[in-house]
Amino acid sequence: MLKIFEVSKLAIVILNWNGKHYLEIFLNSIIERSSIPGVSIVIADNNSTDGSKEWLKTTYPKIRVIELNKNYGFTGGYNRALSEIESKYYLLLNSDVEVTEGWLEPLIDSMDKMPKAGICMPKIKSALDKQSFEYAGASGGFIDFLGYPFCRGRILSNIEVDSAQYNSDREIFWASGAAFLIRSSLFHELGGFDSNFFVHMEEIDLCWRAKLLGWQVWIFPKSQIYHVGGGTLPNNSPNKLFYNYRNNLLMLYKNLPSSRLWTVLIFRSIMDFISSFLYLLQGKSKFSNSVWRAHKEFWQLKSEIKRDKKLTSTNINSIYRGSIVLAFFLSWKRLRFIKIEERIR
Repeated sequence: MLKIFEVSKLAIVILNWNGKHYLEIFLNSIIERSSIPGVSIVIADNNSTDGSKEWLKTTYPKIRVIELNKNYGFTGGYNRALSEIESKYYLLLNSDVEVTEGWLEPLIDSMDKMPKAGICMPKIKSALDKQSFEYAGASGGFIDFLGYPFCRGRILSNIEVDSAQYNSDREIFWASGAAFLIRSSLFHELGGFDSNFFVHMEEIDLCWRAKLLGWQVWIFPKSQIYHVGGGTLPNNSPNKLFYNYRNNLLMLYKNLPSSRLWTVLIFRSIMDFISSFLYLLQGKSKFSNSVWRAHKEFWQLKSEIKRDKKLTSTNINSIYRGSIVLAFFLSWKRLRFIKIEERIR
């Protein structure tokens, strides 16, 4: 049985907000398949109103629950919870995740052997289609030169079947927040997640900031999990689209070198407004408005963000040196990661 309250080597921290349904399905197997020496489990609750806290106290009284007084989102929830947890590594795990036997050992062993690796992730497959990769992470995250994220195994809407084609360990640009392992010292050195983001893109921003300080981000596919996805904010939500567009712009503004910043923002604005127009043509006025609202709030928040001159290096790898959106549509939406891997360095 897990020793929940001791200072651990690795703390699995599950942020919950009205996710009782997923905790009922997945928590027991997470406990059973993570029961190795030095591992603890903590639930951080963002003031759920669905009975989650009461259910946890009754069903798993030995598990530590950190109760927050309101919903602080992914960023604020984890920032507050991790400030109260002592451990060498933090593993941030979504509540809608099914873990597999032996999933932790490859992550811990690899991080112990690689002192420059600050962040890592397992391979993520779909809990709804276990032969395929899952949208939010797949087998490692990347971005293109305009800041559009994609994955090894998932490019935009094209999700690949996993046939072991991406089973190699490799350095990546970003690790998925669905299962995100980070050295606790690095998390606190970076000041945690940017609270302005609230939800979405915050893990990519954190990885980018870590890489700018010389740390590496890795995928270790010998570790595998299954993720439902869209458990808190559905994938077809205009609100999710708003956060994705706004936070992506915030991330670019914070981390791009001055020599590239305004060129990228101009190109991104053009492409985003084209997207907004296409949503309008499809009769999706709420989605179109989300894009405009994202740009409006970005410009409002921009003045509050201080660009650190120490974090403006161009020497960052794992970036696709072209436009992933253009390559995707030129391939008639059939683009696979293996076709563009040679252009990622």
